[in-house]
Amino acid sequence: MYQLQNRWKLEAKNLQYYGMRRQPFLFCNRIRLSRKMRAIVQALPLEESDARVKMIRPLIKQGIVVLDEAMRKTPTHIDEARFCVSCVANDFIIPGLEFDDEGLCPMCATADHTEGFKSVVPIIKHIPKTTQSRFDVALFYTGGKDSTFLLYHLSEEMHLRVLALTWEIPTMSESAKASIVAAKSRFPNVEFISEKMADTDLRKIYRKLYRLNDNICACPSIAYILFFPLLSQLRVPYFLLGNEPAQMKNLYYNHLAPAVAFRSANTKWLMYLTNILRIFTLHLPLKRGQFHTLMTMKQLAKKKSILFRLTPYKNELVRHVIEAIHEVPAFIKPFKRSVRIASWTNRIPAFVHLDFDDISDTRYDWRQVKELIIQKAGWVPPQDSIKGLHTSCSIEKCKEQSQFLRFYHQKSTMIPFSAIEIALASKARNISKSEALKEIKESMGFALEEVPECQIMKDYLNAQ
Repeated sequence: MYQLQNRWKLEAKNLQYYGMRRQPFLFCNRIRLSRKMRAIVQALPLEESDARVKMIRPLIKQGIVVLDEAMRKTPTHIDEARFCVSCVANDFIIPGLEFDDEGLCPMCATADHTEGFKSVVPIIKHIPKTTQSRFDVALFYTGGKDSTFLLYHLSEEMHLRVLALTWEIPTMSESAKASIVAAKSRFPNVEFISEKMADTDLRKIYRKLYRLNDNICACPSIAYILFFPLLSQLRVPYFLLGNEPAQMKNLYYNHLAPAVAFRSANTKWLMYLTNILRIFTLHLPLKRGQFHTLMTMKQLAKKKSILFRLTPYKNELVRHVIEAIHEVPAFIKPFKRSVRIASWTNRIPAFVHLDFDDISDTRYDWRQVKELIIQKAGWVPPQDSIKGLHTSCSIEKCKEQSQFLRFYHQKSTMIPFSAIEIALASKARNISKSEALKEIKESMGFALEEVPECQIMKDYLNAQ
């Protein structure tokens, strides 16, 4: 009997795959069907002798329609999973993960292709000191491993005047809070500024977000809204996020950014065309990195973006966050005004990226980085000392689980971010395979039963 392969689903006029396909079909997860083809797919399962089988040969050739013996099952526990031979990617944390004939997952099979995919924002190696502002650079500082490493590098290695911006989320981990306190005593050339939203407004946003995403994660979008007006007012020339290499490549493998977005030459042409339009509308032209900042802020300022509707690269998390923050018009209104003024005056900080592999001795080794920042920055590791991915939030497991369950049960096409990131990190040897597997099993939210951390989120949502 021929059947529709596991994790393929007929949705209206399309076949949708909830998984990560092997090459050469890596991003061919949505296939438009003719009316006749849809009728045959709806009639599955079919006998091998059925004449209609000939009409779906293209689907059989791709392994979308298969015989009974070729049907795959989705594991219910990581101990049942099939693993990539090169990294810790497996078909439990990424349901529907396909492997090539050598046992490689799609990320390892395409590693040569994505080797140069460093960032979708401009990469710089040197940040010049400025005379136009009290600060040379700003970063969003969470007290986690990555942002602490970046803070140390900017302040102590590059000797820059740094503005460290912290959004005090209600679920910030105790270790992150302690790390921030320690950093304030270690870095005299860093100015620390924290912002906290009113709980009544934040709960409105979080409750809407929870209905959409099953979690309340709104980082770093709300931080942009809180701090962009200040960055513009102070004329800070550059700002950065603490993103390590695996987080950047996740955008590609999750089909949230195309390959061309990682090539600066293509971005330069887009910026060139944008600047022509700005000159015609009496705006000053944008410099490198300012284009990315302005596009990011304008996307947040608009509830409905034409560009978002037209692009095939749709980030449902960003879309849901935008929908949620517009639940509080008084919060978003001054931000919109600030974006308009910054666009006219050109007081726009450049969104840039420092590649962590480049600024490390050899590669961004998680174990070595932890040791470095404990010694140099007074960093306080989380209570779960194994954890190396996302270390500043007390409900990280909850966020991971919500993304995992939505994908596992085919409610979302977005692959859990942490599943891709931990696999890429183990492939790049930022962490060993054994350490990565231990982190998956003991410190991450890949489970079908609700993790205890979800109660922290629910308690905050339900508080008056």
